[in-house]
This record gives sequence, structure tokens and C-alpha cells, in this order.
Amino acid sequence: MVSRMFRIETEVDRGRRDLLHRRLRDANTAASPVLRALRGTPGERELPLHVWALDGTGELAGGLVGHTWTTWLHVTYLWVDGRWRGAGLGSQLLATAEALSRDERGCVNSRLETWDFQAPEFYRRRGYDVVCVIPDYPPGITEYTLTKRIG
Repeated sequence: MVSRMFRIETEVDRGRRDLLHRRLRDANTAASPVLRALRGTPGERELPLHVWALDGTGELAGGLVGHTWTTWLHVTYLWVDGRWRGAGLGSQLLATAEALSRDERGCVNSRLETWDFQAPEFYRRRGYDVVCVIPDYPPGITEYTLTKRIG
């Protein structure tokens, strides 16, 4: 029986986490010619991408935080202050991130996650397609994953 052969632990351990990450990356690289070809190239690393909008007083009016990896832009956060919603600022932030990732980093696709009460329709109107729907994540909320070809 497996449980008699191993001691199971549950504490947070950064050293083991990093070791696990390296071993998983090595296994993935061994199994995938695409990932193997990326090893040691600039495309292997995630590069942060931040776009900020400041109002006339220098206060944060909105922003986009994400990263690029291989040929993908991943939008992690997009937020616009309530005073500026509906003025096109979110569209401008998103378009800027897409253009930078495409023109300066060679990205051809973009992806993001959003909840049903956030902005799935906003992204659909900007050419994103829903590729995954996870109901009740978290309970009572639906999460959407959307993608868009940008290059």
C-alpha cells in the first residue's frame, strides 16, 4: 500500500517548491520538442508587462499587469478607477499592451481570465473568444478564460 511507503507532509517549503518546479520543467522539456527548443532562449522566460494610466494629478486612473511568454501575452489584471470607466481607458490600456507585446516581443496571441461580474463582455467586444468556462469558481461565480489572436 502506497501510504505505508511514504511520509506525507503539508508544510510550506520554498526549497521543495523550487525543486519540484525544476523537476517538472525538466520532465516537460524532455517530453515536448517545443519546450525543449525554448530552453536557453529569451522566449523561455516570462517578461513582465505593465501599462499605467495616470490622471492629471498623477494619481492612478487604471492599469494593466501581465507578462509575455513565448508568443503569448497573458493579462493578469486590468483595472480602471470607477471615475474613468466608460471613457475608453480600459480599451486603451488593453490595446497598448497588445501592441507592445506584438510589436516589441513577437506575441501573436493574448489570454486572460475574468469572472462573470467583471468584464467578459468587455473582452468579447474587443475580439476575445471564450475558450473555457468554469462554473462555481469560486462558489456562486463563473470564471471565463478568453483568448485573442493579436499578430
